[in-house]
Amino acid sequence: MEHIADKRGTRLTFTDMMRVRFKGILDPIGVFFNRLGLTPNMMTVLGLFGNAVGAFFLLRGEMLVGGLIVLAMGPIDALDGTMARLRGEPTDFGAFVDSVTDRYSELVILGGLLLYYAMQGNFVGVVAAYLAAAGSVLVSYTRARAQSLGKETKIGILTRLERYLVLAPSLVFNVPLAGLWIIATLANITALQRIADVRRQFRSTNGHE
Repeated sequence: MEHIADKRGTRLTFTDMMRVRFKGILDPIGVFFNRLGLTPNMMTVLGLFGNAVGAFFLLRGEMLVGGLIVLAMGPIDALDGTMARLRGEPTDFGAFVDSVTDRYSELVILGGLLLYYAMQGNFVGVVAAYLAAAGSVLVSYTRARAQSLGKETKIGILTRLERYLVLAPSLVFNVPLAGLWIIATLANITALQRIADVRRQFRSTNGHE
């Protein structure tokens, strides 16, 4: 995925650009929910609960219903951060909880698909769901581990938003196996891209380039 630099020279990912582009849409919705008395944490929990419900339908093989629920949860997942920012309450712990909840949501959905294929005796589907889950976790883990070492890596062709844009439509159009294989392949490639990026940063820091 192409990265574009902002005015400060920081590379913007596709996800960053989408946040900027849809800010004018998300902000009024965030204001509305804040006025209703909902909190960012409530939205975070709602998103996780909604994805769990979607996963239940996927487990039953009801791909359209499950896919529509997963599709609907995407904007909700984006609203908790928006609401916190509008309240002037963004915190490191809130961002931490949001990130962890996102991982749970993704794994719940992929777990529902894995169990569906397991019950169908579809070995290929089980492998695809497992590899998609592994790649999704590794994309996040490589960035988190890099940050713990003082490095930042956000590059890659399939970060979380892109994975959502692949998976949700594949469920709605009842081609989940195609979506799983795309994620399984490109998410793991993204993890490898980040490993290579962190290696480059360390080599540059140590004067090997």
